[in-house]
Amino acid sequence: MNLNKMHSVYFLGIGGIGMSALARYFNAMGKRVAGYDKTSTKLTDELIAEGIEIHFEDHIRNIPKYIKELPFDTDNILIVFTPAVPLDHSEYVFFNLNGFNIKKRAEVLGMITESAHTIAVAGTHGKTTTSSLTAHILKSAGLDPSAFLGGITQNYNTNLLLSSKLKNSEPAYRSGRLPTPDSRLIVVEADEYDRSFLTLHPEIAVITSVDADHLDIYGDKSHVEESFSLFAKQVKSKLILKKSIVGKVNAEMKAITYAVNDESADYFAKDIKIENGFYRYTIVTPTSVFESIVMGLPGLHNVENSVAAVAIACQLNISEEIIRKSLASFKGVKRRFDYHIKTDKLVFIDDYAHHPEELKATISSAKEMYPGKKITGIFQPHLFSRTRDFADDFARSLDLLDECILMEIYPARELPIEGVS
Repeated sequence: MNLNKMHSVYFLGIGGIGMSALARYFNAMGKRVAGYDKTSTKLTDELIAEGIEIHFEDHIRNIPKYIKELPFDTDNILIVFTPAVPLDHSEYVFFNLNGFNIKKRAEVLGMITESAHTIAVAGTHGKTTTSSLTAHILKSAGLDPSAFLGGITQNYNTNLLLSSKLKNSEPAYRSGRLPTPDSRLIVVEADEYDRSFLTLHPEIAVITSVDADHLDIYGDKSHVEESFSLFAKQVKSKLILKKSIVGKVNAEMKAITYAVNDESADYFAKDIKIENGFYRYTIVTPTSVFESIVMGLPGLHNVENSVAAVAIACQLNISEEIIRKSLASFKGVKRRFDYHIKTDKLVFIDDYAHHPEELKATISSAKEMYPGKKITGIFQPHLFSRTRDFADDFARSLDLLDECILMEIYPARELPIEGVS
């Protein structure tokens, strides 16, 4: 399939964070972009404001006429869907029965990055912050990257960064083609759900963590590790691993390692202190020492994420000065320790943590930043299967709170499971 030939792209599940980045990409390329999602959100409102047609009722009458009119132009229309859309979805069934080009989001991302110099960040947690920070460093260095991210960056207020080389002012359904890909640099968040990241063959890749998750797909932890090992074997040039997961990932090349307070790693942070709400620390690389690094993101896990991003930057020969300034100016990602209220009497933080390890990191960060304060957590479990599979681990993480308020489970793509509440 040649993406250049597609004049229209239609998304089933357009409001997802990964799907919306792709929709924005094709919209910027001058394609006609439209889609369906189950519910209206702030993100879908933004897509509509950007000129993308979206509806929220599953019915083929809502598909734009230029897509569904006979004879179907199936060679030049791309349908992108997310695994969260059920296979009996009436619009999906219509496209399937009529021979349209139907691709999963991950497949399309693989096609876009195929001819690019791709930097991929994978891991069961930490990948959104690490990939966003990496893109920020590369952009600050003038390397003009594109980036497909799994969250809305605070610095750029988007989940898609576009290289200036890829911006096309003339609609492709008139001009007929995408801008010619040259030596493009693309940063992607590599999603392990549904083994999506196996569509990628990056030049450089980081794996931040390999914990049991998505057991509705993988079954058990060993199959999660097997999938990450397969991903590692697809890396073309440099593989960067968190030191503690080296034994869990089998790769065909020697990995570069990173860590916090572990001098046996190739890149590590040490002398970590909190000063006026900021972290100050030293990063040691194989060739130099970056002293007195300052970063405003809370949590030791974010210090660790910053070391991974620095390891990537060093592979691209980015200077210490730019790295230092980028770490200091990075504002983080929305819904990742996202302050909504910050006063002497009350602090209110929103965080997307939905895995026991992420919860543990978020709660520990809050306790570290606000010693002696009462920490109340309002937690909405994500997925019936994840709640069932990790009930004991969730209990241990939530027990770190002084007070816990539990909400009903958010089902996302799942139907209720009997006995799980």
